[in-house]
Amino acid sequence: MQSKSTALIIGFLPTLLTIVPAMSSEHSRPPQTDGLMLWYQQPAEKWVEALPVGNGRLGAMVYGGIHQEKIQLNEESVWAGPPVPKAPDGAKEALPEIRTLLFEGKHAEAERLLMERFIGTRISPRSHQTLGDLTLDFALPQESATAYRRELNIDTAIAATTFTLSGVRYSRDVFSSPVDNVLVVVLRGDKPGSLTLKVTLNRHADFETTALDNTTLQMSGQVSQKGQHKGVRYLARLNVRLTGGKSIIDNNSLSIEKADEVILFLAAATDYNAADPSSPRTDDLAERCRKEIAVAAQKTPAQLRQDHVQRHQELFRRCQLWLGDSPQDKKPTDVRLEELKKGASDPGLFVLYFQYGRYLLIGSSRPGCLPANLQGIWNDSLEAPWNADYHTNINIQMNYWPAEVTNLSECHEPFFDYIDAYVPAGRKTAQTVYGCRGFVGHVEGDVWHWTDPAGHPQWAMWPMGLTWCTAHYMERYRFTGDMNFLNDRAWPILKEAALFNLDFLVPDPKTGKLVAGPSNSPENSFVSPGGGYASVDMGPSMSQQIIWENFTNVLEAAQRLGINDEFTRRVAEAMNNLALPRIASDGRLMEWSREYPEAEPGHRHLSHLYGLHPGFQYTDVKSPDYVKAVRKSIDYRLAHGGGHTGWSRAWIINFWARLGEPQKAWENLVALLQKSTLSNLFDNHPPFQIDGNFGGTAGIAEMLLQSHAEQIHLLPALPAEWGNGRVTGLCARGGFVADMEWKNGKLTDATLYSRRGNPCVIRYGDQILRTDTTQGQRIRITYADNKLKGSDTFFRLTH
Repeated sequence: MQSKSTALIIGFLPTLLTIVPAMSSEHSRPPQTDGLMLWYQQPAEKWVEALPVGNGRLGAMVYGGIHQEKIQLNEESVWAGPPVPKAPDGAKEALPEIRTLLFEGKHAEAERLLMERFIGTRISPRSHQTLGDLTLDFALPQESATAYRRELNIDTAIAATTFTLSGVRYSRDVFSSPVDNVLVVVLRGDKPGSLTLKVTLNRHADFETTALDNTTLQMSGQVSQKGQHKGVRYLARLNVRLTGGKSIIDNNSLSIEKADEVILFLAAATDYNAADPSSPRTDDLAERCRKEIAVAAQKTPAQLRQDHVQRHQELFRRCQLWLGDSPQDKKPTDVRLEELKKGASDPGLFVLYFQYGRYLLIGSSRPGCLPANLQGIWNDSLEAPWNADYHTNINIQMNYWPAEVTNLSECHEPFFDYIDAYVPAGRKTAQTVYGCRGFVGHVEGDVWHWTDPAGHPQWAMWPMGLTWCTAHYMERYRFTGDMNFLNDRAWPILKEAALFNLDFLVPDPKTGKLVAGPSNSPENSFVSPGGGYASVDMGPSMSQQIIWENFTNVLEAAQRLGINDEFTRRVAEAMNNLALPRIASDGRLMEWSREYPEAEPGHRHLSHLYGLHPGFQYTDVKSPDYVKAVRKSIDYRLAHGGGHTGWSRAWIINFWARLGEPQKAWENLVALLQKSTLSNLFDNHPPFQIDGNFGGTAGIAEMLLQSHAEQIHLLPALPAEWGNGRVTGLCARGGFVADMEWKNGKLTDATLYSRRGNPCVIRYGDQILRTDTTQGQRIRITYADNKLKGSDTFFRLTH
C-alpha cells in the first residue's frame, strides 16, 4: 500500500513519476511472437546451414531435406578420453630463473626454459564428438516440391519443414524436449498412407547399430580418437510410433510403409560421471534410454509439444525486444542477411539475432548440464576445431556474458558447476607446478578437468583463466542479490583464486610493485628488446586487471558476509601494492609491462582492455584518463585490421557500448552480421564458433542497459538507426528488471521492478535519479521536456 503522503505527491505529478505497489509478476506486456523465425526456401546443403535444436544436453541440426532428411545428433558428454597433458616434473623449481630472465628482458631464454621445464606437451586431437546421424530416406516421387519452407521458431524451439509433392502436403517437426529429455520427430502427410521411409542411425566411427525389434534401433560404442584416447561409452536408442501403416526390420534399419503419422523418439546416454570423471557411471545405458522413451511415448504429440514449448518459454519469453517495423521481416533469413551486406535497413534482423543468442544459450546450457562449449553442443565432427572444448582466455566467459543481463540466470548454472569441478585438479597444479596455494588452470580445458599448462607459451602460459571465471560468481550475486549463493558458492571459489594470486604475485625489482608472471596476454606477442618475437611477460595488463578484479570481489564479498580476518587483510595489502597497467607515450593503454613494439598491431584479442569490459575497473567517473587510453587502443587496433573474427567483433561492440559510442557500437554490430555470420546465423570465426553469437547478444543488451558502474544506465548507447523501440526483461545489478520504451531516439517510459528491495541510482543521459525501493515494487519513470523528473520525496535529482 502507498502511504498517504506518497499518494498526494503522485496525484500532484501524475505525468512525471508513478510509484506502483508490489505486483506478482515482473512484466505486464503480452509476449512477443512476431519476428522470431529463421526460415528458408530451400533445404540445407551444408552443416552450417542446418538449424539447431537442443535441450541443454541433447542437440540436433536439422537439414530439412525433401527425399532424404538428415538430422545430425549431439550429446553433450560424447568426448574422447585421457591421457591429459601434464607439466614436467619439478616445474616449480624453474620459476625463479624464468622470472629473473623476464625481468632482465631475456624473453627468448625465458620462453625456451618454459618449454623445456615448465609447460607440458599438448595432446590433440582429443575432441568432443558428434553422436551420429539420424537419416530418413523417403519413398517419394522424384520431382520438385512446391511451397517449400524450412524454419526454426525460436519462440517455440521447434524446427519445421513443409512442402507439397504430388498433391500431398508434408510436414516434419523436430524438437529436443527439456521436459522428457528426448529428441522428438513428428512426420505427417495430409493424405492417408503417405509416409513410406527408411530410418537409419549411424556414425563416422566407433559404433554398432542394431534393430532390436520392428520399432526400435540402438546405436552404441566407445568414443575414441582413431582408436586412441578411449573416452565415454555411449548409447542412442530410437523408437518409432505409428498411426497407420507398419514398421519392419531392414538389416540394421527400420522400414516404415504407408503410415499416416510417424513419431520418432530418440534418447541418448553416456557413462560420463560429472561428479568424478575418472569413475564412469555404472548404470545400464540402454535401460536409462528405454525408460526416458517409455515415459515420453505415453504422451500425445500435442502434449509432447505443449510441455516442451511451455518449458522453453518459461525462460525465453522473459526478455523481449522490438526495434521498429521492417519490410524485411517477411523475407527469408538468408536473403535478409545478404541484403544487409548490401546496405539494407533491417532492424528486425538485429532483434532476431539478439533473441537467437538467448535461444542458443537455452538450448546448450540448462541446469544439470555441462556448460556450452566452443560450439554450444552442436558439432558434426570427430575432430572439431579446437576440439570444441572450453577455452578460458575469453571463449567460455563470453558464452555466458548474456546470461544474467538477458534474464537467463539459470542457464549460468552449468558454468558454475564446471568451474567448481576444477578445484581439486587446480589445487594440485597450483601446488606442484607453481608452489602456490589456491587453484589455477590454463587456457584449454575439457570435461576431464585437467589444469596443467600445455602447448606453446603464446597461448599455454595463461594462469589467469580460472581467476577470470570466478568473476562470474560475483556477477551472479550482483545481479540476483542471492546471499546464499554468495556465501556457499561465490566466496569459496573467490578465495581459491585469491590464494593463488597472493602467492603467485612477486615484486617487480624496479618498482617494488606486485606483478603476476610468467603470463601472456592471450595469444598475442611483442618484439623483444633482445630481438625476435616474445609472448610472455611479468605483469601484462590483463593479468594485473584480472587480479585487481579478483581482490576487489573478495573484499566486497567479505564485507557483505561480515568476514574480516588475516586472509582479507592480506588481500587488502596486496591490492594496495598491486602494479596497475600504464599509459604509453602515444596515449594508448599498454598491453605489457613495458612499452614493447607489437608484433601484430591488428591482433584479434584486445585483452589489455579487460578493465573496461567485461571488468569494471575503468569508468568515465573513476578513471577518465584510462578510458581515454582505452579508446585510443581500440581505434589503433581496428585501424590495423582488428576485429576480424566473430567473437572479437562481438567484444568490440561491448567496448563501444561501455564507452557510450552508439554509432561505433552499431557499426561493429552491422559488421558482425555482414562479415562473421553464417546463413543460419551461427557466428563464423571462421570456422563456426558460438561465442560470437553470445557476445553479440550481450553487446546489444549493453547498448540498451548498463549497471556495472553502480548506476542503472538507461539506453547508454542507443544508435540513431534504432529510433523507435522497446525492450522488456533486461536485468540490472542490484536485483532490478528494466522495461523501456523510446521514440525518436528519446526515452519515453521506463519501469524498474525491484526483486530485492535495494536502493538504486538511475541514469539517463547526464541526469541521475536516486531512490529506495521495497521488494516487489515497480517504479515507473517518464521523460519529458528533456528531463528525468521526479518527486524529491523519492528521488534526489542531480546533474
